Amino acid sequence: MTVGLAEGSFERKNTDMKSILVPIEDHGVVEPILETALLLGRAFDSYIEGLAITPDYPVVLPVDIAIGVPSPITPENRMEMSRACRERFEAFMVTKQVQRAAAGLATLSYGWRQDGLMEDAFLGAYGRVFDVTVVGRPDGGNGQTRLSTVEASLFETGRPVLIAPPTFPQTLGETVVIAWNRSTETARAVLGSIPLLEKARRVVVLELEDWGVPGPSGVELVRSLGRRGIQAETLTVPDPNNRPGEVILSEAGALGCDLLVKGAYTQSRLRQMFFGGATSHILSNTAIPVLMAH
Repeated sequence: MTVGLAEGSFERKNTDMKSILVPIEDHGVVEPILETALLLGRAFDSYIEGLAITPDYPVVLPVDIAIGVPSPITPENRMEMSRACRERFEAFMVTKQVQRAAAGLATLSYGWRQDGLMEDAFLGAYGRVFDVTVVGRPDGGNGQTRLSTVEASLFETGRPVLIAPPTFPQTLGETVVIAWNRSTETARAVLGSIPLLEKARRVVVLELEDWGVPGPSGVELVRSLGRRGIQAETLTVPDPNNRPGEVILSEAGALGCDLLVKGAYTQSRLRQMFFGGATSHILSNTAIPVLMAH
């Protein structure tokens, strides 16, 4: 029995990033995150949804240790925090003249998740129905995104995560550097970045000498991307001091990169916490947007 397909029935699938999730904290620095999400949204006429997020607070927090008077995080507190997050998000979108989402609207638009204040665990699950989640560079001590929020997005959504730098970029994805270590995690990051690679003016596959795991070479990745019509080049550089994160950021800067693509935590998170690693260094120090996947 022969099964035939009508001519033209195989159409290329739309790989655009049409839905973007942005978690917002009312006390955090959110403008660079929103600017980065908006750059991405404008490139694909995306829907951008905001979500109020908070740490996992204990049921009772001490207000005055001297007299031991506790202050619970009440439903009213949570409502107020959620309202503040929403106001910041919507004020930004209105200022940037982005339309509120409506039925039949296929252009750039925004919306808000109405369920109140949510924790990182919810973000990790809810992000599975979005093409990408945009978060800030983690530095909870300075009003930046908490590392737990970034890791919930990376480990639980199954989708790519775009890390916004503290100073928002003027461009996104014109010159893309892929930090290729041949790992499963980086392969997923590359796949998740395909819509951006297809739009890029220049794509560089960066390899470091004696770094990575066994797997296909950068030349083989370039060949694979070429089958999609993505023209890329390879660059191999030394890492004599075994500091891959530093070398990657340095080379990306020298190339004028405005998007770095990298797999997250090829080494275990615990090992990177104690011994350092490329992912940890890049998350803590990047000044350019980074698209990651785990």
